[in-house]
Amino acid sequence: MAKVIKSKAKEPKSNTPMLIIGAVLVGAVLGGWWYWSSQQPTPATANANTAANRVTSTPRPNTIPANAPPGANPPNLAGSATAAVTLEEFADFQCGSCATANPIMNEIKSLYGSRIKFVFRNYPLTMHDKAYDAAVAAEAAGMQGKFWDMQNQLFSNQKAWATAPTYKQLWKGYAEKIGLDTAKWETDTIGIAAKGRVDADLARGKAIGVSSTPTLYVNGSAIQFTEMTVPALKTMIDAELLKATSQSTSPAAANTGNSSK
Repeated sequence: MAKVIKSKAKEPKSNTPMLIIGAVLVGAVLGGWWYWSSQQPTPATANANTAANRVTSTPRPNTIPANAPPGANPPNLAGSATAAVTLEEFADFQCGSCATANPIMNEIKSLYGSRIKFVFRNYPLTMHDKAYDAAVAAEAAGMQGKFWDMQNQLFSNQKAWATAPTYKQLWKGYAEKIGLDTAKWETDTIGIAAKGRVDADLARGKAIGVSSTPTLYVNGSAIQFTEMTVPALKTMIDAELLKATSQSTSPAAANTGNSSK
């Protein structure tokens, strides 16, 4: 019995080193986890980096090929034809989303002025029964230098004419409102020239692969509809302007350095 008692008395002593080793291992594991987690970016930083890459550097899935048909020439253009940043919009006058995007596009044009080249392309969808005629009406107004005025009238009053049987009379009212020679405008709406311009824009859009409206390209790269906001567009345009400035100043600086020697 005494031997049994002595044996039991030694058992706690034999477990002590194991407890110490276990504690050290647990501490090492916890310390390693803390160090690893401290090196990871916070969710806010990760999200910010993802958003920045999506807007400024991630290649977009659809780009305009160099050999695409040119579209109506000259195009309906606002800003400067020689600007480093080009925005090209394909839109349908009977498309609700296009009407919603129009004030955004107007704000961008106003903010950047001659620093951008903004091109509007007619892309009437076959699902809209009045869209093609509306595009022709806008082009006919353009023949009197009033394309953008008629464009704004058609988009801002879209709900009024889109379902009206007398939609052409409403358009004539818009023509009078913006100061067109309505007789000439009506003649041009049934002429070949205005329709030819719409058809040329359609051919360009189809060749590029435009499948919905509005579709917007920034320097040849398509952007998502969810990015058609003033803040997102400003981010993209500013990045493109900065890139253009860097590309134009670097060679100049190098040439200046060589000529001074």
